Amino acid sequence: MAHHTLKSSYTRLSDRLNRYPQGAPPSQLLYKILAILFSEKEAELVAQLPIKPFNAQKASQIWKITLAEARNVLEELASRAILVDLDRDGESIYILPPPMAGFFEFSLMRTRGDIDQKVLSELFYQYMNVEEDFIRELMARGETQLGRTFVHEPVLSNDDALHVLDYERATEVIKTASHIGVGTCYCRHKMYHVGKACDAPMDICMTFNTSAASLTKHGHARLIDANECLDLLQQAYEHNLVQFGENVRQEVNFICNCCGCCCEAMIAARRFTILNPVHTTNFIPEIHQQDCSGCGKCVNVCPVEAIALCSANDPKKPFRKQATLIEDRCLGCGLCVRVCPEKTIALKPRPERVLTPLNGVHRAVVMAIERGQLQNLIFDNQALFSHRALAALLGAILRLPPIKQAMASKQLKSRYLEKLIEKFPI
Repeated sequence: MAHHTLKSSYTRLSDRLNRYPQGAPPSQLLYKILAILFSEKEAELVAQLPIKPFNAQKASQIWKITLAEARNVLEELASRAILVDLDRDGESIYILPPPMAGFFEFSLMRTRGDIDQKVLSELFYQYMNVEEDFIRELMARGETQLGRTFVHEPVLSNDDALHVLDYERATEVIKTASHIGVGTCYCRHKMYHVGKACDAPMDICMTFNTSAASLTKHGHARLIDANECLDLLQQAYEHNLVQFGENVRQEVNFICNCCGCCCEAMIAARRFTILNPVHTTNFIPEIHQQDCSGCGKCVNVCPVEAIALCSANDPKKPFRKQATLIEDRCLGCGLCVRVCPEKTIALKPRPERVLTPLNGVHRAVVMAIERGQLQNLIFDNQALFSHRALAALLGAILRLPPIKQAMASKQLKSRYLEKLIEKFPI
């Protein structure tokens, strides 16, 4: 009976996580991960939490416990970075973040002794790097993804710089953030515990704004100023790391500095290229092949294997090689431009700009539309039978071909929703 209860608690928590567009496919590995991060009682309580931000009073009503008891539970969960807490007009507001980018990553953003990080890392590795379901669900469903690539700013020409908007610059995200935190890179920390880490800097994972405020408050990240963060960004540039950040224009909450060998986003970009799991920049490299020496430095630095060495077909030099771009793999990060000794690679604007959601709400709604989960955001309190029934009904309606096609239109997902969210912020 105890075994059945344990499984049920984590199953219900898994169901709750998967009501959000960024979920986690259920499996025995997932239940083992959740059992390390949550007690059975915590899993039961968190499974009942709404998707939208909530306060302690709302939690006490849902859990049917006193307000003081609810506050104690919420503070404990926030102290372990299971929940993100933020101050809104003097009141603590709580959000259950998705697993990624969320409490999975937060669990390895510092060295801690309350959980076995080696065992957890091994489970994460099996769940994300061996099994494909989680990363496929996270980064390869729908057109709108969790994250986007930032262009390598030092290689931008003066003309290119005119085409880069502020939200496309990592430097601008840093300079305008209300709070900045730095922590251990989840990906390289995980790979360290499984014996596969590279020598790229570890303490270089950047969080911003509300996420940084919560993580630094509870010691999961170190509070830093913009100048120190810009120094870390320069360090990332020098180690040829790709900046991969939250796919929003306003209030970016994270920028990871990614290597091709450890980081989930770069691994997904290689494994699921055809599904476009990572949004590109608005640039793409152009290789002047007649001047290419075939040194291969661009090939070696590319984290997603978007450049290959091919025969130059030079009758005078039959063994001469030259670099060739594989366009549908390219992130447009610009690392190849940085390392080219002959300066034969330059960035050029893509013919069509990549659309970036306004903020986290906009992105969540668009992802929910694309993944057939909009009903979960509308009828948020699944503890009520009426909400579950209405969500099921709306889900069936939204799956009808003409409605699904209309909801999936670019105009509705971009302009209309953006204006609606600007007028009625959540």
